[in-house]
Amino acid sequence: MSTETELAAAEQARRAPSEDPAFVARVVGAAGDHDAPLLRRLLANLDAPDLADVIEHVPLETARTIARLIGRQLPAEFLANLSWERREEVLPELPAEYVGKALDELDTDDAAAVAADIDESQLGAVLAEADEDTRLAVEEALSFDEETAGRLMQREYVAAPEGDTVGGVIDRLRAEAAELPDEFFEIYIVDAAMRPIGAVRVSSLIRARRDMPVKAMMRAPLILIRPEMDQEEVAQTFQKYHMASAPVVDEAGRLTGMVTIDDIVDVISEESEEDLLRLAGVSEAAQTDNVFRSVRARAPWLMVNLATALVASSVIRAFEGSIEQIATLAVLMPIVASLGGNAGTQTLAVAVRAIASRDLTESNAARYVLREAMTAMSNGVLVALLLASIVWLWFSDTRLSAAIGLAVLINFACAGLAGILVPLTLRRFGSDPAVSSSVFVTFVTDCIGFLAFLGLATMILLHH
Repeated sequence: MSTETELAAAEQARRAPSEDPAFVARVVGAAGDHDAPLLRRLLANLDAPDLADVIEHVPLETARTIARLIGRQLPAEFLANLSWERREEVLPELPAEYVGKALDELDTDDAAAVAADIDESQLGAVLAEADEDTRLAVEEALSFDEETAGRLMQREYVAAPEGDTVGGVIDRLRAEAAELPDEFFEIYIVDAAMRPIGAVRVSSLIRARRDMPVKAMMRAPLILIRPEMDQEEVAQTFQKYHMASAPVVDEAGRLTGMVTIDDIVDVISEESEEDLLRLAGVSEAAQTDNVFRSVRARAPWLMVNLATALVASSVIRAFEGSIEQIATLAVLMPIVASLGGNAGTQTLAVAVRAIASRDLTESNAARYVLREAMTAMSNGVLVALLLASIVWLWFSDTRLSAAIGLAVLINFACAGLAGILVPLTLRRFGSDPAVSSSVFVTFVTDCIGFLAFLGLATMILLHH
């Protein structure tokens, strides 16, 4: 086999099943023919993440057909790997008995995530099929608000009394292996009231002598998570302290569960994607979204943008006489607004990210504002000189080049201030700065750009 052929084979082996058009077409065809045996053969050897990925990429009706035909044979883990949108659409096609038993097989945090997407009319029947422990854990998780630590929390954890030894802990872990969480990174040391007083990493435990007291090698928990804490705040805590897991405690400080890094990775990804999309004034455009849902999510901000654009147009209309006398102004004025808009967007992106990551706070806001204003002014000087030179070479008019240079400088200064002050102001009034900041920053840069250029051009060229 040639080197090129070997590389092609290796690349094919690395490719996810959902990225193989021929495989996806066979799955769609088998579902269309209601060929359950073929569907089982095609999907039997896929890991849960790959199986979920395939179901994400096929048309909705195909996904529903797969669930109806072979849902009982699918591994429980695939439900946890589905996006919540596709999960909501597939769950009604699965028997309540299967879903209930699937919840038993999942970690409690994953079980709660799946249960949250089950229609309320079906949830009771599903939980009736699950074990009592699973049912109680799911009901407790659903009692917390969405996007809180209570929803992320895994009720399975490993704890040891403060008077235990390394050997005693290891022996107990081996004896209770079947009841341990699938993955855990730390063993929480608790007092008699089940309050965590420290933690021992598993890697440290297996290196220590059997007779060493666990209390002598524990480290105090860096942070105790409350179930009401917002998931974004939990994620920022994990990032700040480089944590792999964190204990969750109730009002009395008793250990009730833990949050692990795998869930935090998902939260960071979701929050970052959400902020990025909101910055553009849109919501998530999932593969499962139809045209109506996409239009409904995006149209409101387009209407707001239309209103701000009309205001900017009124600024232009105020200088209609100047534009009639000097047609060149109509050619150049979009340049000033566009440059200012880009400068404002740059500052806005930096500001929104800093706010989301808690880098920008009230204590250092003045420093951020000054830095961004100075940055915008410096860039404004460079761009203004370059553009003024180009306009002078193009039109051989010193006054026109001076007008556009000054207008760009003014617009850049306003863009830098707007890019950081708008999101800060929105946050002060309790609004999400990522949602609508871009509309208002663009409004400012358009109005200031047109007003500065047309106003200066009118003063310098017509009233000189």
